[in-house]
Amino acid sequence: MAELRHFLDLDRLETKTLRHILDLGAALKRGEVPVGPSLSGKTLVMIFEKPSTRTRVSFEVGIQQLGGRAVVLGENDSQLGRGETIADTARVLSRYADAIVIRTDDPKKLDDLVAYSSVPVINGLTDHSHPCQLMADIMTFEEHGGPIAGKTVAWCGDGNNMAISWIHAAVRFDFSLRLACPKELDIPPAVLGWAKDEGADVKVVRDADVAVANVDLVVTDTWVSMGDTDAEKRHRLLKPFQVNARRMALAKPDALFMHCLPAHRGEEVTDAVMDGVHSVVWDEAENRLHAQKGILAWCMG
Repeated sequence: MAELRHFLDLDRLETKTLRHILDLGAALKRGEVPVGPSLSGKTLVMIFEKPSTRTRVSFEVGIQQLGGRAVVLGENDSQLGRGETIADTARVLSRYADAIVIRTDDPKKLDDLVAYSSVPVINGLTDHSHPCQLMADIMTFEEHGGPIAGKTVAWCGDGNNMAISWIHAAVRFDFSLRLACPKELDIPPAVLGWAKDEGADVKVVRDADVAVANVDLVVTDTWVSMGDTDAEKRHRLLKPFQVNARRMALAKPDALFMHCLPAHRGEEVTDAVMDGVHSVVWDEAENRLHAQKGILAWCMG
């Protein structure tokens, strides 16, 4: 039996594989590869323990465009919320589906699903990472700014799952990354240690102006994510890291701005930046569909 193709985190896959997936997604987007029915008759089960707009819709539309079908299980739609183990759920769903997407909190749930599943598993998001988003982000940057290798990216905000996936991407796609985070919301040391061991140019700074100076891309995320209970503290700590017009002007004149959405305008980013000439957030959101079609085709095709 062939080895299963799971899509779990960028650091678990080789650059060659990630680039193949991106190229496939881009070719599907351009119409150079027939969109369907390459996955005709395939079924994708999606487990959402966290609410979702972009992840759910892009995967559901993507599998349909590739000729397959989707079954969506919300937080109250399965026995997981009533005590059934991930292991038992994985064994059952593997009998029904050709692949499983999970959007959850604890990355251990993702690992447990992989351990007991006999079909490919895709990481739709955990509290540790968001690799599908990063694939869309790399695709979007390269559509507007050319190859990302050798470029410089600035992250402004929380050392959260998105920041971690940007570190994974910096290693795999060979670009420099500056992370401006408050010390209290810092990147996990183990992730930074991994990047250092890989020889990556990844630096943590405390001044967002220093981070964005002369970069090719500025990225941010919401200050309060699902499950965070310390909103007031987070707003206080992260206010100095807001991406506004003055700060964006410190980047290169042709720099891009990205946000994985949903955005809280006036908090982590101002309207002037979200709706400004540097922003590619709507292309970024669209490319979730195309990048994930590449992931689905690679995992299931």
